[in-house]
Amino acid sequence: MKKVTLLLVVLLGVAHFATLSRCEDDVAEEEKEAADEEDGDEYEEEDDTELKEENVAEEEKEAADEEDGDEYEEEDDTELKEENGVLVFTNGNYDTFMEGKDTVLIEFYAPWCGHCKKFAPEYERIAKTLKENDPPIPVAKVDATVATAIASRFEMSGYPTIKIIKNGDAVDFDGPRTEKAIVARVKEVAQPDWKPPPEATLVLTKDNFDETVNNANIILVEFYAPWCGHCKTLAPEYEKAAKELSQRSPPIPLAKVDGTVENEIAGRFEVTGYPTIKIFRKGKVFDYNGPREQHGIVDFMEEQAGPPSVQIQAVKQVQELIKDGDDAVIVGVFSSEQDAAYEIYSEACNALREDFNFRHTFNSEVAKLLKASPGQIVMAQPERFGSKYETASYTLAVKDSTSVSELQEFFKKHAIPLVGHRKPSNDAKRYTKRPLVVVYYGIDFSFDYRKATQFWRSKVLEVAKDFPEYTFAIGDEEDYADELKGLGLSDSGEEVNVAILADEDKKFAMKPEEFDSDVLREFVLAFKKGKLKPIVKSQPVPKNNKGPVTVVVGKTFEEIVMDNEKDVLIEFYAPWCGHCKKLDPVYLALGKKYKGEKNLVIAKMDATANDVPNKSFKTEGFPTIYFALSNNKRNPIKFEGGDKTVEGFSKFLEEHSTKLSQKREEL
Repeated sequence: MKKVTLLLVVLLGVAHFATLSRCEDDVAEEEKEAADEEDGDEYEEEDDTELKEENVAEEEKEAADEEDGDEYEEEDDTELKEENGVLVFTNGNYDTFMEGKDTVLIEFYAPWCGHCKKFAPEYERIAKTLKENDPPIPVAKVDATVATAIASRFEMSGYPTIKIIKNGDAVDFDGPRTEKAIVARVKEVAQPDWKPPPEATLVLTKDNFDETVNNANIILVEFYAPWCGHCKTLAPEYEKAAKELSQRSPPIPLAKVDGTVENEIAGRFEVTGYPTIKIFRKGKVFDYNGPREQHGIVDFMEEQAGPPSVQIQAVKQVQELIKDGDDAVIVGVFSSEQDAAYEIYSEACNALREDFNFRHTFNSEVAKLLKASPGQIVMAQPERFGSKYETASYTLAVKDSTSVSELQEFFKKHAIPLVGHRKPSNDAKRYTKRPLVVVYYGIDFSFDYRKATQFWRSKVLEVAKDFPEYTFAIGDEEDYADELKGLGLSDSGEEVNVAILADEDKKFAMKPEEFDSDVLREFVLAFKKGKLKPIVKSQPVPKNNKGPVTVVVGKTFEEIVMDNEKDVLIEFYAPWCGHCKKLDPVYLALGKKYKGEKNLVIAKMDATANDVPNKSFKTEGFPTIYFALSNNKRNPIKFEGGDKTVEGFSKFLEEHSTKLSQKREEL
């Protein structure tokens, strides 16, 4: 029994061992298979990666080929494409397509233009309608930002611009941008017998100039040159204004003279640049200072066509002007419109109609109020500017021998009172004379504040009467806040501040202290004796200024630029100016080239951060460059050449310099 039991135990042990061995073999086999699968997966993944890389390389090659093809297509812009029924013109296909065409409608647009985007669907409808016309009329568009050659040919200045091309000539379309209006106009122009209307602008030559301008009550004449870009820009606006004014009743003619052909006429009226525009009244010439676009020209000329003087018919009108006015009251007293003095007065008024409000009367009661007789001109200041130190009114008798210039001098002489009110609206007309003493405070001539305003003004009057060689004025501190800031007076803490604006743009500020007539008198006397130092806006003086380009600031301008021992080339620049930044390396190289010249200075100045304390160096744009010679500082030579290279500047310097030790070879 024990043997049997032992045998069974042995058999069970063997069976268990066999089972374990088989399980381990299965596991090993499975691990081997798993390993093989992983190896296979890795192999497959590697193959897949290689395949993907090959596909990517192939796709990149195809994309590159496509890009090459696109570049080729962009270069070849002779192909005529169509977008939604609208032909697309390019620099390369325009002339070929237009050859022999009778009528074509073209829109010039810019991709970024909102009006163009809004107009696009309407234009596509127009193209569809005109395509169905008999015969069909082509409709095209030009991207003016890409097809610049075509755009410049038609002198584009705004978008969208619509033009009808009739047998190669452009016809402007100025009507509403609607399908109905445009289609109707195109069909009209497309008629075989259609011809452009004659120009509304008269063409004047030596054969008809004098007769035309001598007979016209008023006529506007433009002197132009065919090559002048500004003239070309003005031309369509001028023609549209001429057309509009020709339909006025009575019409106001506009004319033009080719100054390059009619040299004698241009010389007679001292035409030195183009375009120059003049107003003629019965042959008498006046400068035109108005706008240069259609509506501005029309409005200005309609105002100019009216009488230069307004008729006063009642005493009350004059009384109101004297009581409530804020400018000189000018009234001419005459017996009738046939009065010879009235004709002289009108002519004088015409030349100054933009500077004064002229009035005249034939009324005896008005004459009585003014204490004037027919043939006399009266000038008076409003009540608010009256004082015991000046005459209430001035009178000039107009005789047959009185010249127009005498009247004009009379107007200018009495235009302002002893102490007037300087304002932004009258500054350029009344207060250009220097020296100008300005007293700044809160000014209000309304009833509630008039007394306080006049209190301070009376203090100024006490001083002004003793200095007739100077102009005195009061100015509102809010109107001239920027000016006060530039003078360093905006934070003075004083109720009243004073400054003197002198010649050559020099400015002098009174040290803040309690204002009184004695304080003002002392300040004006100090100025008269030359004891004051001008206020100059200036950056700090550079500590190290030994570089090839000398840095000038407001405080050092006189010392460096006006040094009579040296020639100084100075550039006035603005930090934000792109042209100035582009010039920097050239200017630096120029400074290095002439660094060894002790009496030649290459300098620059930030004109936005510093005052230019000399009006001879007029700066209207950036960069502006002047050459101040040692022997003629008051008349600097402006560099106006287009060659802003080291070579170009060198040629300019060596041509004009008085201080070069020797002529140098250009770099």
